[in-house]
Amino acid sequence: MRLTKMLFVTQREDPADAEVRSHALMARAGFIQKLAAGIYVYGPMMWRVLRRIENIVREEHDRQGCQEMLMPAMQPKELWVESGRWDRYVSEGILFHFKERKGSEVCLGPTHEEVITAFVRRQIQSHKQLPQILYQIQTKFRDEIRPRFGLMRGREFIMKDAYSFDVSAAAMAESYALMREIYRSIFTRCGLRFTPVEADSGAIGGSGSEEFMVDADTGEDAIAVCRATGYAANVEKAVSRIAAAPEPATDVAMHKEATPGARSCDALVEMFPDLPLQRMLKTVLYRAVFGDTEQSVAVMCRGDREINEVKLLNHLGAVALEMADEALVRKATGAEPGFAGPIGLDSEVRLLADHSVEGVQGFLCGGNETDTHYLDVYFGRDLEQPETADFGTVQAGDLMLDSDDAIEITRGIEVGHIFQLGTKYSEAMGANFNNEQQKLEPMWMGCYGIGVSRVAAAAVEQNHDDGGMIWPLPIAPYAVHLVQMKAGNEEQDALADEIHDSLEAAGVDVVWDDRPKVSPGAKFKDADLVGVPLRIVVGRDAGERKVEWSLRAGGGEREVLAVEEALKRAQELCAEAGR
Repeated sequence: MRLTKMLFVTQREDPADAEVRSHALMARAGFIQKLAAGIYVYGPMMWRVLRRIENIVREEHDRQGCQEMLMPAMQPKELWVESGRWDRYVSEGILFHFKERKGSEVCLGPTHEEVITAFVRRQIQSHKQLPQILYQIQTKFRDEIRPRFGLMRGREFIMKDAYSFDVSAAAMAESYALMREIYRSIFTRCGLRFTPVEADSGAIGGSGSEEFMVDADTGEDAIAVCRATGYAANVEKAVSRIAAAPEPATDVAMHKEATPGARSCDALVEMFPDLPLQRMLKTVLYRAVFGDTEQSVAVMCRGDREINEVKLLNHLGAVALEMADEALVRKATGAEPGFAGPIGLDSEVRLLADHSVEGVQGFLCGGNETDTHYLDVYFGRDLEQPETADFGTVQAGDLMLDSDDAIEITRGIEVGHIFQLGTKYSEAMGANFNNEQQKLEPMWMGCYGIGVSRVAAAAVEQNHDDGGMIWPLPIAPYAVHLVQMKAGNEEQDALADEIHDSLEAAGVDVVWDDRPKVSPGAKFKDADLVGVPLRIVVGRDAGERKVEWSLRAGGGEREVLAVEEALKRAQELCAEAGR
Protein backbone atom coordinates (compact mmCIF):
# COMPACT_ATOMS: atom_id res chain seq x y z
CA MET A 1 0.00 0.00 0.00
CA ARG A 2 1.45 3.37 -1.06
CA LEU A 3 1.37 6.16 1.51
CA THR A 4 0.45 8.57 -1.28
CA LYS A 5 -2.82 6.63 -1.65
CA MET A 6 -3.55 6.47 2.09
CA LEU A 7 -5.17 8.87 4.53
CA PHE A 8 -1.99 9.36 6.53
CA VAL A 9 -1.55 12.34 8.86
CA THR A 10 0.81 12.44 11.85
CA GLN A 11 1.19 14.96 14.67
CA ARG A 12 4.40 16.00 16.42
CA GLU A 13 2.84 16.89 19.78
CA ASP A 14 1.08 14.62 22.27
CA PRO A 15 -2.62 15.34 22.85
CA ALA A 16 -3.16 17.34 26.03
CA ASP A 17 -5.30 14.64 27.69
CA ALA A 18 -2.90 11.72 27.04
CA GLU A 19 -1.81 10.17 30.35
CA VAL A 20 -0.09 7.07 28.96
CA ARG A 21 2.20 6.45 25.99
CA SER A 22 -0.18 4.21 24.06
CA HIS A 23 -2.81 6.97 23.97
CA ALA A 24 -0.31 9.65 22.99
CA LEU A 25 1.46 7.63 20.28
CA MET A 26 -1.69 6.15 18.73
CA ALA A 27 -3.27 9.60 18.53
CA ARG A 28 -0.15 11.21 17.06
CA ALA A 29 0.16 8.47 14.44
CA GLY A 30 -3.50 8.82 13.40
CA PHE A 31 -4.38 5.33 14.64
CA ILE A 32 -7.15 6.72 16.87
CA GLN A 33 -9.03 9.99 17.10
CA LYS A 34 -11.06 11.07 20.11
CA LEU A 35 -14.72 11.73 19.34
CA ALA A 36 -15.83 12.24 22.96
CA ALA A 37 -14.60 11.18 26.40
CA GLY A 38 -13.85 7.45 26.21
CA ILE A 39 -15.10 7.17 22.59
CA TYR A 40 -12.62 6.83 19.71
CA VAL A 41 -12.59 6.50 15.94
CA TYR A 42 -10.26 3.71 14.78
CA GLY A 43 -8.21 4.88 11.78
CA PRO A 44 -7.28 2.56 8.89
CA MET A 45 -3.98 1.38 10.43
CA MET A 46 -5.58 0.80 13.82
CA TRP A 47 -8.34 -1.23 12.21
CA ARG A 48 -5.71 -3.45 10.59
CA VAL A 49 -4.19 -4.09 14.04
CA LEU A 50 -7.58 -4.91 15.55
CA ARG A 51 -8.44 -7.29 12.70
CA ARG A 52 -5.15 -9.12 13.19
CA ILE A 53 -5.85 -9.53 16.91
CA GLU A 54 -9.39 -10.69 16.12
CA ASN A 55 -8.08 -13.23 13.62
CA ILE A 56 -5.71 -14.71 16.20
CA VAL A 57 -8.57 -14.87 18.70
CA ARG A 58 -10.81 -16.60 16.16
CA GLU A 59 -8.20 -19.09 15.02
CA GLU A 60 -7.36 -20.20 18.57
CA HIS A 61 -11.02 -20.54 19.59
CA ASP A 62 -12.06 -22.29 16.39
CA ARG A 63 -9.11 -24.69 16.65
CA GLN A 64 -10.53 -25.96 19.97
CA GLY A 65 -14.10 -26.36 18.70
CA CYS A 66 -15.57 -23.09 19.98
CA GLN A 67 -18.36 -21.63 17.85
CA GLU A 68 -18.63 -17.97 16.87
CA MET A 69 -21.98 -16.17 16.97
CA LEU A 70 -23.22 -12.60 17.38
CA MET A 71 -25.60 -11.25 20.03
CA PRO A 72 -27.37 -7.88 20.04
CA ALA A 73 -25.77 -4.93 21.81
CA MET A 74 -29.19 -3.72 23.00
CA GLN A 75 -30.68 -5.81 25.80
CA PRO A 76 -34.05 -5.70 27.62
CA LYS A 77 -34.10 -4.83 31.32
CA GLU A 78 -36.18 -7.93 32.07
CA LEU A 79 -33.24 -10.26 31.43
CA TRP A 80 -31.05 -8.35 33.88
CA VAL A 81 -33.80 -8.37 36.49
CA GLU A 82 -34.03 -12.16 36.03
CA SER A 83 -30.33 -12.58 36.77
CA GLY A 84 -30.48 -10.14 39.67
CA ARG A 85 -27.80 -7.80 38.29
CA TRP A 86 -29.84 -4.79 37.18
CA ASP A 87 -29.76 -2.96 40.54
CA ARG A 88 -26.02 -3.41 41.03
CA TYR A 89 -25.06 -2.26 37.56
CA VAL A 90 -27.42 0.71 37.74
CA SER A 91 -26.24 1.70 41.22
CA GLU A 92 -22.61 1.49 40.13
CA GLY A 93 -23.46 3.87 37.30
CA ILE A 94 -21.70 1.92 34.56
CA LEU A 95 -24.79 0.78 32.65
CA PHE A 96 -26.04 2.80 29.68
CA HIS A 97 -29.83 2.37 29.99
CA PHE A 98 -32.81 4.22 28.58
CA LYS A 99 -36.46 3.83 27.59
CA GLU A 100 -37.46 3.11 24.03
CA ARG A 101 -40.50 4.73 22.45
CA LYS A 102 -42.98 2.21 23.89
CA GLY A 103 -41.71 2.76 27.42
CA SER A 104 -39.73 -0.44 27.88
CA GLU A 105 -36.31 -0.02 29.49
CA VAL A 106 -33.25 -1.35 27.69
CA CYS A 107 -29.49 -1.16 28.12
CA LEU A 108 -26.41 -1.27 25.92
CA GLY A 109 -24.60 -4.44 26.83
CA PRO A 110 -21.43 -4.17 28.94
CA THR A 111 -21.39 -7.97 28.91
CA HIS A 112 -23.69 -10.77 27.68
CA GLU A 113 -24.23 -13.40 30.39
CA GLU A 114 -27.97 -12.74 30.43
CA VAL A 115 -28.40 -12.85 26.66
CA ILE A 116 -26.37 -16.04 26.15
CA THR A 117 -28.20 -17.78 29.01
CA ALA A 118 -31.57 -16.83 27.52
CA PHE A 119 -30.40 -18.07 24.11
CA VAL A 120 -29.08 -21.40 25.34
CA ARG A 121 -32.03 -22.24 27.59
CA ARG A 122 -34.21 -22.37 24.47
CA GLN A 123 -31.71 -24.40 22.46
CA ILE A 124 -30.43 -27.04 24.87
CA GLN A 125 -32.65 -29.63 26.54
CA SER A 126 -30.47 -32.74 26.90
CA HIS A 127 -27.10 -33.64 28.42
CA LYS A 128 -26.29 -35.08 24.98
CA GLN A 129 -26.04 -31.51 23.64
CA LEU A 130 -23.34 -30.56 26.16
CA PRO A 131 -20.63 -29.32 26.42
CA GLN A 132 -20.82 -26.18 24.30
CA ILE A 133 -18.57 -23.12 24.05
CA LEU A 134 -19.96 -20.12 22.18
CA TYR A 135 -18.19 -16.81 21.57
CA GLN A 136 -18.56 -13.46 19.85
CA ILE A 137 -16.45 -10.40 19.02
CA GLN A 138 -18.52 -7.29 19.51
CA THR A 139 -18.62 -3.70 20.74
CA LYS A 140 -19.38 -3.27 24.44
CA PHE A 141 -20.53 -0.19 26.37
CA ARG A 142 -19.70 0.90 29.93
CA ASP A 143 -20.38 4.37 31.30
CA GLU A 144 -17.02 4.81 33.02
CA ILE A 145 -17.05 7.56 35.63
CA ARG A 146 -13.64 8.73 34.46
CA PRO A 147 -12.69 7.47 31.01
CA ARG A 148 -8.91 7.61 30.73
CA PHE A 149 -5.78 6.03 29.29
CA GLY A 150 -7.10 6.08 25.73
CA LEU A 151 -8.30 2.63 24.68
CA MET A 152 -7.58 1.08 28.08
CA ARG A 153 -10.53 2.60 29.90
CA GLY A 154 -13.13 3.70 27.38
CA ARG A 155 -16.90 3.84 27.30
CA GLU A 156 -17.11 1.94 24.01
CA PHE A 157 -14.67 -0.86 23.21
CA ILE A 158 -14.23 -4.09 21.28
CA MET A 159 -14.38 -7.29 23.30
CA LYS A 160 -14.39 -11.01 22.72
CA ASP A 161 -16.65 -12.82 25.17
CA ALA A 162 -17.09 -16.59 25.30
CA TYR A 163 -19.42 -18.78 27.38
CA SER A 164 -19.16 -22.47 28.24
CA PHE A 165 -22.04 -24.77 29.22
CA ASP A 166 -21.46 -28.11 30.93
CA VAL A 167 -23.21 -30.90 32.81
CA SER A 168 -21.24 -30.71 36.08
CA ALA A 169 -18.75 -28.74 38.13
CA ALA A 170 -15.96 -31.07 37.01
CA ALA A 171 -16.89 -30.62 33.36
CA MET A 172 -17.03 -26.83 33.85
CA ALA A 173 -13.51 -26.97 35.30
CA GLU A 174 -12.34 -28.83 32.19
CA SER A 175 -13.79 -26.14 29.91
CA TYR A 176 -12.19 -23.49 32.11
CA ALA A 177 -8.80 -25.21 31.83
CA LEU A 178 -9.21 -25.43 28.04
CA MET A 179 -10.01 -21.72 27.83
CA ARG A 180 -7.00 -20.90 30.00
CA GLU A 181 -4.77 -22.64 27.45
CA ILE A 182 -6.55 -20.87 24.57
CA TYR A 183 -5.80 -17.56 26.26
CA ARG A 184 -2.15 -18.45 26.76
CA SER A 185 -1.90 -19.28 23.05
CA ILE A 186 -3.64 -16.05 22.01
CA PHE A 187 -1.45 -13.72 24.04
CA THR A 188 1.71 -15.62 23.11
CA ARG A 189 0.82 -15.37 19.42
CA CYS A 190 0.15 -11.64 19.85
CA GLY A 191 3.76 -11.24 20.95
CA LEU A 192 2.95 -10.10 24.50
CA ARG A 193 4.71 -10.79 27.81
CA PHE A 194 1.92 -11.65 30.24
CA THR A 195 1.16 -13.10 33.67
CA PRO A 196 -2.01 -15.02 34.66
CA VAL A 197 -3.12 -13.92 38.16
CA GLU A 198 -5.83 -14.87 40.63
CA ALA A 199 -8.61 -12.30 40.51
CA ASP A 200 -11.82 -11.15 42.11
CA SER A 201 -14.98 -12.12 40.22
CA GLY A 202 -16.67 -8.76 40.88
CA ALA A 203 -20.13 -8.13 39.45
CA ILE A 204 -19.81 -11.10 37.07
CA GLY A 205 -19.84 -13.48 40.04
CA GLY A 206 -18.91 -17.13 40.24
CA SER A 207 -16.58 -19.30 42.26
CA GLY A 208 -13.20 -18.38 40.83
CA SER A 209 -11.48 -16.31 38.19
CA GLU A 210 -8.12 -15.38 36.70
CA GLU A 211 -6.92 -12.26 34.91
CA PHE A 212 -4.30 -12.19 32.18
CA MET A 213 -2.05 -9.21 32.79
CA VAL A 214 0.34 -7.74 30.23
CA ASP A 215 3.50 -6.84 32.14
CA ALA A 216 3.94 -3.04 31.96
CA ASP A 217 5.29 -0.45 34.37
CA THR A 218 2.49 1.89 33.33
CA GLY A 219 -0.25 -0.66 34.04
CA GLU A 220 -3.23 0.57 36.05
CA ASP A 221 -3.55 -2.75 37.95
CA ALA A 222 -1.30 -3.69 40.84
CA ILE A 223 -0.26 -7.36 41.02
CA ALA A 224 1.04 -9.21 44.07
CA VAL A 225 3.78 -11.62 42.98
CA CYS A 226 5.98 -14.08 44.84
CA ARG A 227 8.92 -15.01 42.61
CA ALA A 228 9.95 -17.94 44.84
CA THR A 229 6.59 -19.74 44.72
CA GLY A 230 5.13 -18.48 41.43
CA TYR A 231 2.13 -16.96 43.21
CA ALA A 232 0.44 -14.08 41.37
CA ALA A 233 -2.82 -12.33 42.18
CA ASN A 234 -4.51 -9.02 41.56
CA VAL A 235 -4.27 -6.95 44.76
CA GLU A 236 -8.08 -6.99 44.92
CA LYS A 237 -7.83 -10.76 45.49
CA ALA A 238 -4.36 -11.28 46.98
CA VAL A 239 -3.84 -12.56 50.52
CA SER A 240 -0.75 -12.41 52.70
CA ARG A 241 0.71 -12.75 56.17
CA ILE A 242 2.00 -9.67 58.00
CA ALA A 243 4.30 -9.14 60.96
CA ALA A 244 2.62 -8.80 64.36
CA ALA A 245 2.40 -5.40 66.02
CA PRO A 246 4.87 -4.78 68.85
CA GLU A 247 3.54 -5.45 72.35
CA PRO A 248 2.97 -2.55 74.75
CA ALA A 249 5.57 -2.23 77.51
CA THR A 250 3.03 -1.82 80.30
CA ASP A 251 -0.66 -2.51 80.89
CA VAL A 252 -2.21 0.98 81.29
CA ALA A 253 -5.86 1.82 81.69
CA MET A 254 -7.64 3.22 78.64
CA HIS A 255 -7.79 6.99 78.66
CA LYS A 256 -8.58 9.93 76.43
CA GLU A 257 -5.89 12.03 74.79
CA ALA A 258 -6.37 15.49 73.32
CA THR A 259 -5.36 15.37 69.65
CA PRO A 260 -6.20 18.78 68.20
CA GLY A 261 -6.23 18.71 64.39
CA ALA A 262 -4.81 15.16 64.23
CA ARG A 263 -7.07 13.72 61.53
CA SER A 264 -4.55 11.29 60.00
CA CYS A 265 -2.04 8.67 61.05
CA ASP A 266 0.80 10.93 59.87
CA ALA A 267 -0.34 13.66 62.25
CA LEU A 268 -0.70 11.15 65.11
CA VAL A 269 2.82 9.81 64.52
CA GLU A 270 4.15 13.34 65.04
CA MET A 271 2.08 13.69 68.19
CA PHE A 272 2.99 10.25 69.61
CA PRO A 273 6.51 9.54 68.28
CA ASP A 274 7.09 6.62 70.66
CA LEU A 275 3.91 4.78 69.63
CA PRO A 276 4.43 2.39 66.67
CA LEU A 277 2.17 2.96 63.69
CA GLN A 278 1.12 -0.69 63.97
CA ARG A 279 -0.61 0.19 67.29
CA MET A 280 -2.58 3.03 65.79
CA LEU A 281 -5.90 1.61 64.60
CA LYS A 282 -7.91 3.68 62.14
CA THR A 283 -11.67 3.33 61.65
CA VAL A 284 -13.01 4.04 58.18
CA LEU A 285 -16.72 4.62 57.57
CA TYR A 286 -18.63 3.50 54.48
CA ARG A 287 -22.13 3.60 53.08
CA ALA A 288 -23.15 0.16 51.79
CA VAL A 289 -26.09 -0.18 49.37
CA PHE A 290 -28.24 -3.33 49.32
CA GLY A 291 -30.88 -2.89 46.62
CA ASP A 292 -33.44 -0.53 48.20
CA THR A 293 -31.71 -0.36 51.61
CA GLU A 294 -28.50 1.16 52.93
CA GLN A 295 -26.27 0.49 55.92
CA SER A 296 -23.45 2.41 57.61
CA VAL A 297 -20.35 0.27 58.08
CA ALA A 298 -17.18 1.03 60.05
CA VAL A 299 -14.01 -0.97 59.41
CA MET A 300 -10.96 -1.02 61.69
CA CYS A 301 -7.45 -1.69 60.43
CA ARG A 302 -3.89 -1.01 61.48
CA GLY A 303 -2.43 2.39 60.70
CA ASP A 304 0.23 0.87 58.45
CA ARG A 305 -2.33 -1.02 56.35
CA GLU A 306 -5.03 -0.08 53.80
CA ILE A 307 -8.58 -1.39 53.44
CA ASN A 308 -9.36 -3.34 50.28
CA GLU A 309 -12.82 -2.13 49.30
CA VAL A 310 -13.40 -5.02 46.88
CA LYS A 311 -12.93 -7.55 49.68
CA LEU A 312 -15.22 -5.49 51.90
CA LEU A 313 -17.92 -5.25 49.21
CA ASN A 314 -17.83 -9.01 48.68
CA HIS A 315 -17.98 -9.74 52.42
CA LEU A 316 -21.00 -7.50 52.84
CA GLY A 317 -22.75 -8.82 49.73
CA ALA A 318 -23.66 -5.24 48.87
CA VAL A 319 -24.39 -3.96 45.38
CA ALA A 320 -22.36 -0.78 45.93
CA LEU A 321 -19.96 0.71 48.46
CA GLU A 322 -18.74 4.27 48.91
CA MET A 323 -16.84 6.25 51.50
CA ALA A 324 -19.10 8.00 54.01
CA ASP A 325 -19.60 11.70 53.42
CA GLU A 326 -19.14 14.28 56.19
CA ALA A 327 -22.81 14.21 57.18
CA LEU A 328 -22.78 10.44 57.67
CA VAL A 329 -19.52 10.57 59.62
CA ARG A 330 -20.96 13.19 62.00
CA LYS A 331 -24.16 11.16 62.47
CA ALA A 332 -22.24 7.94 63.19
CA THR A 333 -19.56 9.43 65.45
CA GLY A 334 -20.86 12.72 66.79
CA ALA A 335 -17.53 14.24 65.70
CA GLU A 336 -15.83 15.91 62.78
CA PRO A 337 -14.26 13.59 60.17
CA GLY A 338 -10.87 12.21 61.23
CA PHE A 339 -11.78 11.13 64.76
CA ALA A 340 -13.89 7.99 64.15
CA GLY A 341 -13.27 5.04 66.44
CA PRO A 342 -14.90 1.78 67.57
CA ILE A 343 -15.99 2.98 71.02
CA GLY A 344 -19.23 4.94 71.17
CA LEU A 345 -20.31 4.55 67.56
CA ASP A 346 -23.95 4.99 66.67
CA SER A 347 -25.74 1.71 67.39
CA GLU A 348 -26.93 1.46 63.77
CA VAL A 349 -23.36 1.28 62.46
CA ARG A 350 -22.06 -2.21 61.71
CA LEU A 351 -18.52 -2.54 63.11
CA LEU A 352 -16.00 -4.79 61.33
CA ALA A 353 -12.25 -5.29 61.66
CA ASP A 354 -9.48 -6.36 59.32
CA HIS A 355 -7.28 -9.32 60.28
CA SER A 356 -4.41 -6.86 60.79
CA VAL A 357 -5.89 -5.75 64.15
CA GLU A 358 -5.86 -9.26 65.62
CA GLY A 359 -3.47 -9.44 68.57
CA VAL A 360 -2.94 -5.67 68.69
CA GLN A 361 -3.16 -4.37 72.28
CA GLY A 362 -2.56 -1.06 73.98
CA PHE A 363 -3.59 0.73 70.81
CA LEU A 364 -4.65 4.25 69.87
CA CYS A 365 -8.01 4.79 68.16
CA GLY A 366 -10.43 7.58 67.38
CA GLY A 367 -12.54 8.84 70.29
CA ASN A 368 -15.71 9.73 68.34
CA GLU A 369 -15.18 13.23 69.72
CA THR A 370 -13.57 16.06 67.77
CA ASP A 371 -9.85 16.49 68.57
CA THR A 372 -9.86 13.38 70.78
CA HIS A 373 -8.45 9.83 70.65
CA TYR A 374 -8.44 6.91 73.06
CA LEU A 375 -5.04 5.51 74.06
CA ASP A 376 -4.05 2.17 75.65
CA VAL A 377 -7.16 0.37 74.42
CA TYR A 378 -7.28 -3.41 74.82
CA PHE A 379 -9.51 -5.90 73.02
CA GLY A 380 -11.32 -8.03 75.59
CA ARG A 381 -10.94 -5.44 78.33
CA ASP A 382 -12.15 -2.17 76.81
CA LEU A 383 -13.68 -3.40 73.59
CA GLU A 384 -14.95 -6.73 72.29
CA GLN A 385 -13.18 -8.00 69.18
CA PRO A 386 -15.46 -6.97 66.28
CA GLU A 387 -16.46 -9.27 63.45
CA THR A 388 -13.09 -9.84 61.78
CA ALA A 389 -12.15 -10.89 58.25
CA ASP A 390 -9.54 -10.20 55.58
CA PHE A 391 -10.24 -6.67 54.36
CA GLY A 392 -6.60 -5.74 53.85
CA THR A 393 -4.64 -4.73 50.75
CA VAL A 394 -1.47 -6.74 50.27
CA GLN A 395 1.72 -4.69 50.43
CA ALA A 396 5.27 -5.26 49.20
CA GLY A 397 7.26 -7.20 51.78
CA ASP A 398 4.27 -9.18 53.10
CA LEU A 399 4.81 -12.91 53.39
CA MET A 400 3.02 -15.84 51.79
CA LEU A 401 0.38 -17.49 53.98
CA ASP A 402 2.20 -20.83 53.99
CA SER A 403 5.86 -19.79 53.78
CA ASP A 404 8.32 -17.04 54.65
CA ASP A 405 8.74 -16.05 51.01
CA ALA A 406 8.17 -12.35 50.37
CA ILE A 407 5.62 -10.75 48.07
CA GLU A 408 6.43 -7.89 45.72
CA ILE A 409 4.04 -5.55 43.93
CA THR A 410 4.33 -5.12 40.17
CA ARG A 411 2.02 -3.53 37.64
CA GLY A 412 0.12 -4.85 34.66
CA ILE A 413 -2.65 -4.19 32.16
CA GLU A 414 -5.62 -6.55 32.24
CA VAL A 415 -6.33 -7.88 28.75
CA GLY A 416 -8.30 -11.01 29.57
CA HIS A 417 -10.45 -12.38 32.40
CA ILE A 418 -11.88 -15.88 32.79
CA PHE A 419 -14.56 -16.97 35.29
CA GLN A 420 -16.07 -20.16 36.64
CA LEU A 421 -19.67 -19.01 36.99
CA GLY A 422 -21.12 -22.25 38.31
CA THR A 423 -24.92 -22.21 38.23
CA LYS A 424 -25.43 -18.55 39.22
CA TYR A 425 -27.11 -17.53 35.95
CA SER A 426 -28.59 -20.86 34.92
CA GLU A 427 -30.47 -21.23 38.22
CA ALA A 428 -31.68 -17.63 38.23
CA MET A 429 -32.81 -17.79 34.60
CA GLY A 430 -33.99 -21.38 34.30
CA ALA A 431 -31.30 -22.68 31.92
CA ASN A 432 -31.73 -26.39 32.66
CA PHE A 433 -31.04 -29.70 30.92
CA ASN A 434 -32.23 -33.26 31.33
CA ASN A 435 -29.48 -35.42 32.82
CA GLU A 436 -28.95 -39.12 32.08
CA GLN A 437 -31.75 -39.97 34.54
CA GLN A 438 -34.03 -37.48 32.75
CA LYS A 439 -34.05 -35.11 35.72
CA LEU A 440 -33.71 -31.37 35.27
CA GLU A 441 -30.46 -29.78 36.39
CA PRO A 442 -29.04 -26.29 35.90
CA MET A 443 -26.17 -26.00 33.44
CA TRP A 444 -22.68 -25.23 34.76
CA MET A 445 -21.32 -22.12 33.11
CA GLY A 446 -18.07 -20.28 32.54
CA CYS A 447 -17.41 -16.94 30.87
CA TYR A 448 -14.25 -15.65 29.26
CA GLY A 449 -13.45 -12.12 28.06
CA ILE A 450 -10.65 -10.53 26.04
CA GLY A 451 -10.45 -6.79 25.48
CA VAL A 452 -9.45 -6.74 21.82
CA SER A 453 -8.87 -2.98 21.70
CA ARG A 454 -7.14 -3.20 25.10
CA VAL A 455 -4.71 -5.77 23.70
CA ALA A 456 -3.64 -3.25 21.08
CA ALA A 457 -3.10 -0.51 23.67
CA ALA A 458 -1.27 -2.90 26.01
CA ALA A 459 1.05 -3.98 23.18
CA VAL A 460 2.12 -0.36 22.72
CA GLU A 461 2.54 0.22 26.46
CA GLN A 462 4.86 -2.77 26.53
CA ASN A 463 6.65 -1.94 23.26
CA HIS A 464 7.63 1.65 22.56
CA ASP A 465 10.56 4.03 22.78
CA ASP A 466 11.14 7.77 22.52
CA GLY A 467 10.55 7.61 18.77
CA GLY A 468 7.19 5.88 18.82
CA MET A 469 5.42 2.52 18.79
CA ILE A 470 7.13 -0.83 18.23
CA TRP A 471 4.43 -3.27 17.16
CA PRO A 472 4.95 -7.01 17.71
CA LEU A 473 5.14 -8.53 14.24
CA PRO A 474 2.06 -10.80 14.60
CA ILE A 475 -0.34 -7.88 15.16
CA ALA A 476 1.42 -4.97 13.39
CA PRO A 477 -0.66 -3.02 10.86
CA TYR A 478 1.90 -3.93 8.18
CA ALA A 479 4.86 -6.28 8.32
CA VAL A 480 7.28 -4.14 6.30
CA HIS A 481 7.76 -0.39 6.10
CA LEU A 482 9.34 0.33 2.72
CA VAL A 483 10.97 3.75 2.83
CA GLN A 484 11.95 5.26 -0.52
CA MET A 485 14.43 8.04 0.01
CA LYS A 486 13.77 9.91 -3.23
CA ALA A 487 10.48 9.27 -4.96
CA GLY A 488 10.75 10.09 -8.67
CA ASN A 489 14.29 8.71 -8.98
CA GLU A 490 14.09 6.16 -11.79
CA GLU A 491 16.32 3.51 -10.17
CA GLN A 492 14.66 3.87 -6.77
CA ASP A 493 11.16 3.84 -8.27
CA ALA A 494 11.87 0.61 -10.13
CA LEU A 495 13.48 -1.20 -7.18
CA ALA A 496 10.87 -0.09 -4.63
CA ASP A 497 8.10 -1.19 -6.98
CA GLU A 498 9.78 -4.60 -7.39
CA ILE A 499 10.21 -5.05 -3.63
CA HIS A 500 6.62 -4.04 -2.94
CA ASP A 501 5.17 -6.41 -5.54
CA SER A 502 7.46 -9.32 -4.59
CA LEU A 503 6.59 -9.13 -0.90
CA GLU A 504 2.86 -8.71 -1.52
CA ALA A 505 2.93 -11.69 -3.88
CA ALA A 506 4.58 -13.70 -1.09
CA GLY A 507 1.84 -12.73 1.35
CA VAL A 508 3.89 -10.09 3.20
CA ASP A 509 1.95 -6.83 3.55
CA VAL A 510 3.91 -3.64 2.93
CA VAL A 511 3.35 0.05 3.52
CA TRP A 512 5.42 1.99 0.97
CA ASP A 513 6.44 5.55 1.81
CA ASP A 514 6.57 6.97 -1.71
CA ARG A 515 5.77 10.58 -0.76
CA PRO A 516 7.66 12.84 -3.20
CA LYS A 517 7.88 16.06 -1.20
CA VAL A 518 8.76 14.68 2.25
CA SER A 519 12.36 14.71 3.46
CA PRO A 520 14.15 11.46 4.40
CA GLY A 521 14.35 12.68 8.03
CA ALA A 522 10.60 13.20 8.22
CA LYS A 523 9.98 9.80 6.64
CA PHE A 524 12.18 8.09 9.24
CA LYS A 525 10.44 9.94 12.08
CA ASP A 526 7.06 8.83 10.77
CA ALA A 527 8.33 5.27 10.38
CA ASP A 528 9.54 5.26 14.00
CA LEU A 529 6.22 6.69 15.20
CA VAL A 530 4.07 4.16 13.31
CA GLY A 531 6.26 1.29 14.53
CA VAL A 532 6.02 -1.24 11.68
CA PRO A 533 8.48 -3.95 12.80
CA LEU A 534 10.53 -4.59 9.61
CA ARG A 535 12.07 -1.78 7.59
CA ILE A 536 13.61 -1.73 4.11
CA VAL A 537 15.11 1.52 2.83
CA VAL A 538 15.63 2.09 -0.88
CA GLY A 539 18.24 4.78 -1.40
CA ARG A 540 21.46 5.60 -3.18
CA ASP A 541 22.48 1.92 -3.58
CA ALA A 542 19.38 1.12 -5.63
CA GLY A 543 21.41 0.92 -8.84
CA GLU A 544 23.44 -1.91 -7.29
CA ARG A 545 20.24 -3.64 -6.10
CA LYS A 546 21.15 -3.06 -2.47
CA VAL A 547 18.93 -1.83 0.33
CA GLU A 548 19.19 -0.92 3.99
CA TRP A 549 17.60 -3.43 6.36
CA SER A 550 16.67 -2.85 10.02
CA LEU A 551 14.25 -3.95 12.73
CA ARG A 552 12.17 -1.37 14.56
CA ALA A 553 12.91 -3.13 17.86
CA GLY A 554 16.29 -3.63 19.46
CA GLY A 555 17.82 -0.29 18.53
CA GLY A 556 17.18 -0.56 14.80
CA GLU A 557 20.75 -1.43 13.77
CA ARG A 558 21.06 -1.06 10.02
CA GLU A 559 22.61 -3.44 7.48
CA VAL A 560 23.16 -3.04 3.76
CA LEU A 561 21.87 -6.17 2.00
CA ALA A 562 21.20 -7.43 -1.48
CA VAL A 563 17.54 -7.11 -2.33
CA GLU A 564 17.12 -10.88 -2.46
CA GLU A 565 18.47 -11.30 1.09
CA ALA A 566 16.17 -8.58 2.45
CA LEU A 567 13.16 -10.23 0.81
CA LYS A 568 14.17 -13.60 2.20
CA ARG A 569 14.54 -12.26 5.74
CA ALA A 570 11.19 -10.53 5.65
CA GLN A 571 9.42 -13.68 4.49
CA GLU A 572 11.18 -15.88 7.08
CA LEU A 573 10.38 -13.55 9.98
CA CYS A 574 6.74 -13.31 8.94
CA ALA A 575 6.51 -17.09 8.72
CA GLU A 576 8.03 -17.44 12.21
CA ALA A 577 5.49 -14.96 13.56
CA GLY A 578 2.62 -16.90 11.99
CA ARG A 579 1.74 -13.91 9.86
